[in-house]
Amino acid sequence: MSESIVISKNQPKEVVYSELFPQLKSLLEGETDLIANLANISSALKEVFGWWWVGFYLVKGNELVLGPFQGPVACTRIAFGRGVCGTAWKEKRSVLVPDVNQFPGHIACSSASVSEIVVPVFNENNEVFAVLDVDSERYDVLDEVDVEWLEKIVLMKNLKFTI
Repeated sequence: MSESIVISKNQPKEVVYSELFPQLKSLLEGETDLIANLANISSALKEVFGWWWVGFYLVKGNELVLGPFQGPVACTRIAFGRGVCGTAWKEKRSVLVPDVNQFPGHIACSSASVSEIVVPVFNENNEVFAVLDVDSERYDVLDEVDVEWLEKIVLMKNLKFTI
């Protein structure tokens, strides 16, 4: 298991992800603890991309409950269908929001966050059991390239998403 992430400097985002992906797989390989894996994914993404906030919310009943994350203090609970996270859970799809001020019902855990991506994480029964939430304090950072790669990351075959 690698315990550091090494990424080439000044590369296009696609290259950064292509370098990060196998390192994440190696980092998680053989580790079956959900919390440890979610924590390392959050940390690696925050370290590599420098986003404002990166973390997971876990489905517990009819709420999302804060899980492992990197960044400032966050909202602890989010109701089904509320905000960007609750919408991604309800609609079972990734949601990219270039400007959170334009998203009806956005939950402002931090006024510094202005753009967001939320990617649902599915279990073996195709049910959402968590969401990966990425927030940026800049408008021009998050895009479809991020959505594509974040979806690949939460689908990693050696990642054990079971509770």
